[in-house]
Amino acid sequence: MLRLISLAAAVATFPASAVAQDMVLRGGTIHTGVEAAPTAEVVVVRDGRIVWTGPAEGAPVEGLPVVELNGATLFPGFTDAHAHLDGIGWRELTLNLEGSASVAEAMARLSDWAAAHPEGPIVGRGWIETHWPEGRFLTRQDLDAAAPGRIVLLSRADGHAVVASSAALQAAGVTAETQAPFGGDILKDEAGEPNGMLIDAAETLVAGLMPQADAAAKREAYRAGFSVYARYGWTGVHFMSAPWGDIPLLEQMAEAGEAPLKVYNSVTPDGAMPLIQGGPRDVGDGRIITRAIKLYADGALGSRGAALFEPYADASHTTGLMQTTVEDTMPIYEAALRGGIQLATHAIGDRGNASVADWYETALTTVPPAERPNGADVRWRIEHAQILRPSDYADFERLPIIASMQPSHAIGDLHFAPARLGDARLDGAYAWNSLADRGVIVAGGSDAPVERGDPLIEFYAAVARRDLNGFQGPDWRPDEAVDRLTALRMFTLWPAYASFREDELGTIQVGKRADFTAFDIDLMTVPAERIPTGRAVLTIVDGRIVHDAR
Repeated sequence: MLRLISLAAAVATFPASAVAQDMVLRGGTIHTGVEAAPTAEVVVVRDGRIVWTGPAEGAPVEGLPVVELNGATLFPGFTDAHAHLDGIGWRELTLNLEGSASVAEAMARLSDWAAAHPEGPIVGRGWIETHWPEGRFLTRQDLDAAAPGRIVLLSRADGHAVVASSAALQAAGVTAETQAPFGGDILKDEAGEPNGMLIDAAETLVAGLMPQADAAAKREAYRAGFSVYARYGWTGVHFMSAPWGDIPLLEQMAEAGEAPLKVYNSVTPDGAMPLIQGGPRDVGDGRIITRAIKLYADGALGSRGAALFEPYADASHTTGLMQTTVEDTMPIYEAALRGGIQLATHAIGDRGNASVADWYETALTTVPPAERPNGADVRWRIEHAQILRPSDYADFERLPIIASMQPSHAIGDLHFAPARLGDARLDGAYAWNSLADRGVIVAGGSDAPVERGDPLIEFYAAVARRDLNGFQGPDWRPDEAVDRLTALRMFTLWPAYASFREDELGTIQVGKRADFTAFDIDLMTVPAERIPTGRAVLTIVDGRIVHDAR
């Protein structure tokens, strides 16, 4: 007989180490992600693995606890293929300027935070000027007025620029004579003095002023990040720019049962050679996997750091900033091939993307498959692949390259990208559909905390290609929106492939791990404008319930 229990009771009844590893899921629409059998009535799980998916009749349910979906819609577990787990956590613990509607509002928030936190440096993130009536970046004078005499560092939402207060610049020794490092820029005012804005590599000039978190604070930030992401419905995250020094902490958290989601780490450059020499790491039966390196080729479009072939349409004096050179990257690329380590390189502008594709091809030619542990199956990625020349789509097919893309960037950037790029370059901008139609793996992510990190916003952006108010604009290439099955793959099967785990994750099939996400709406049928209004009601990882909002 079936043992009927509510979802809440399931969480309360089972010990934390074995919450509902055996279960029957039923009572709602179940989308499997499998083309030959797209829906199921029942899913049965034993020991954290799927043992049945299909009709209720004949399902091996004897003695198993039942999780009633109560009309919710179940999907394969959603995975964010590009996010910054530490930043997601720190967003919860520091000054959050997300959604500030003007310079005045952002500075009011800063003033309130300074009053509540009268000592120490003030660190925050999330401001973006493209919607502000002032139509400009923040300056040190803004920060000085809101928090007089304080060291203040406020990162732009994209993380590729920071505005520093006068006290911060003075403490860091940044003056009118300071030279910007390669790949960076120090913006100046009319008098030739730094105005507080430090772009890309110039952010390192004030890095020493950031509060150095102790192990307990870091652990708390990761706990916060895990909590937010489980609540959103993510079952896994590809952690981009994972600090090499934090990998042992994440592994300890997994062993202590404090890592509820699957994490696939792509480490910072300082971890490149140690990871290559030590080889891939897997702790907690796939809970924390580290087998990739994250490098940066260029900057971001919003701060005009993305490297373009032609000058910016709204700033003819610049073509953006490359962050590295072929001489610096090639030794890492070749060593990674020989060590069986995946590469994930950030590239946003068309010049940045073309450069990375050329570098990848050189490395793949120099180190033939016979010298690689993975043979030809290297699955190297370009993170963002945001602005491409259509003629360069073929590079992603030919080499091949995984395009790791974040749909929400397009529905935010649509308000300023046409001005930055001009109309002609929009033909290759945020080209999810063009790439997917060519058979390219497009792994969908959010880039949180650059964006909110909500899978429903990402899914909506992919299928609607409109902002959250329904606006698209006359020149925003609506044909680049994808159909819903493609969008589902972008956040389930294709991130699984991008992390070498398509045999275990990404679809609801017998033998795979029991990772599931349930929403209170059916993403495959609900009107597109309603998608962002839904919510995750159930998150299950390896058969364990890690979020219950019913």
